[in-house]
Amino acid sequence: VQLQASGGGLVQPGGSLRLSCAASGSFFSITEMNWYRQAPGKERELVARSRSGGSTTYADSIKGRFTVSGDNAKSTVTLQMNSLKPEDTGVYYCNAIVRTSYTGSYWGQGTLVTVSS
Repeated sequence: VQLQASGGGLVQPGGSLRLSCAASGSFFSITEMNWYRQAPGKERELVARSRSGGSTTYADSIKGRFTVSGDNAKSTVTLQMNSLKPEDTGVYYCNAIVRTSYTGSYWGQGTLVTVSS
């Protein structure tokens, strides 16, 4: 199972970015697809979760600004980030809980988001 993330970059405060992640490989199903981020000098934290049933979860720090959308048929997840703040800067990682012959957690390579004027 491979996860390919894209869409990071440099944006000014108040701007928007859209991150995308696609899962590929051989698997039965994806239980959930998530976005984590790791800011400089900080631990990795969960930003948003998209479950296969359609429910979502957000970190308090990004509620109302970010929207996660999962597409079960395409095995993709997007993170629309609006009203970005400098504290949103970090490496964003795509994560998926995937059923193959067992259930495992898989990670993408990370994409850098920099919010700065």
